[in-house]
Parts: sequence; structure tokens; C-alpha cells
Amino acid sequence: MNAGTVDLNIRNGVASVVFDRPQARNAMTWAMYERLGHICEQLQADASVRVVTFRGAGGEAFVAGSDIEQFTTFRSGDDGVAYEQQIDQCIQKLEALPMPTVAVVEGWAIGGGLAIATACDFRLATPTSRFGVPIARTLGNCLSVANLARLAAVFGIPRVKRMLMLAETLEANEALHCGFLLQLRDAGEIDAALTSLCKRLCALAPVTQSVSKEGLRRLVSQSQLADEDLIRRCYGSEDFREGGAAVLGLKSHHGATAHCQHSGLRAMQT
Repeated sequence: MNAGTVDLNIRNGVASVVFDRPQARNAMTWAMYERLGHICEQLQADASVRVVTFRGAGGEAFVAGSDIEQFTTFRSGDDGVAYEQQIDQCIQKLEALPMPTVAVVEGWAIGGGLAIATACDFRLATPTSRFGVPIARTLGNCLSVANLARLAAVFGIPRVKRMLMLAETLEANEALHCGFLLQLRDAGEIDAALTSLCKRLCALAPVTQSVSKEGLRRLVSQSQLADEDLIRRCYGSEDFREGGAAVLGLKSHHGATAHCQHSGLRAMQT
């Protein structure tokens, strides 16, 4: 399995983070999550950085979740608890960055990819982008309460129920109209829109930006209640074991590319 990379480049006060595993729609491996956490720690301490952007390589996906093959080692609900805590710690580091953050979505932002984009302050996307957490149709696992709180804060509970309980994916226009997206731009225009937004953010007071986003983060965090019992119940279930086996069986039968395209997201991981 290609472990993929998460690359960082800093130029003129703008840090660019790229999820680079395009052959797997930038699905995150454990190593990629670990690298993302380290990058966030580095940026947290770098006062020269005014804006951080996040983007997927290849132009077809932002991040298509966590790689499903990694879940084959899970043996109990405790493995699920450890996994969700690991992801939460990584997302929390991104969310706690003191400077403005921007996700650039081209294509799929699914599961863990949607969580990463949601933890950013602003999101730009192309019209063909799609957003969702179709785990009720794929693995049969769940999200942590921390990630549920983030999603509910930007999408509203009714849309989150559609994504989780009906396995629906939202189109870019709906994500724009509900306020999740700041702008929609065609693929050929999104780089210019990103440059313009970064210049605008860099020209404003950094202390006000930092204090404002931390205050808002604390408001959302108030709804993050205990969830280990829920996660343990889900990851320890027969549904989760059967879901992983079914998805991986489909992948081996049809091949990775067909698997990713099958009936709108059979391959879009958690």
C-alpha cells in the first residue's frame, strides 16, 4: 500500500499543505495523519505564517477519507476508540491553528476528508465537488462526537442526519447555500480565487483573527460530550466487520478505480 505524503511549503507568509496520494483519491493513511499532526505543530509555532491552505493532489479529490484497508487489523471496539481519538487529536491540532485556514476542495471531500475541511475556517470548491460521510453504506462505523459537533455547527443537524443516516452526499451548490463554502469557482479560476482570499486575510489584524476563531472553537467544543460507549458499540459490531469485508471484497473484484466509482462512493472511506 502506497502510504502517501502530506507536503508543506511556506512562501510569503502563506503555508500550503498538500495531501499527496492521488491514486487513492488522497485517502489518508496513519502515516499521513501523523505527518499532518506534525505539520500543524510546526505551524502553531511559526509566527511568520499568516494563512494556511489545505489541498488534495490530482484535482479529483480533496481527501476521500481514511484508507479502508487499515481497518482490517481492528479486533474490538477498543480499536475503534483508539482510532477515533487519534483522528480527533490530529483534527484538533488543525482546528487550533492560530492563523486563518482555507481548504481548497476539488472533487470529493468524504468522511475524514470532510472532517479536515470542516476544521478549516474557510472553504473554496469547484462546482463538481461533493461532500458526505457515507459510512452507513460502506464500513458501518461512526464519527466521534467532536466531529459531529463540527459538522452540525456548519451544516446544521438535519443535513448531518442526511449524510450519516441516509448516506447522502451533498452537491457543491447546497454546500454553498448553507454557508459551508465561501465560494464556488471553476477549476481554472480557483487558484486566482485562493490567491485573492489569502491576500485579503493577510492584510487584516492577526490577533483579532486568532482570538475570534479560538472563541468560536470554544463555543463548538461545549457540545463535545463523552462518546467512547458509542464508538465502542459501533466498531465492535458485526455490522462493522461485515462492512469492511464487503467493501474490500468489492475492491479486489473490480479493481481500485472501479471501486472508487461504484454507485457513488462505495470506495469513499470514513
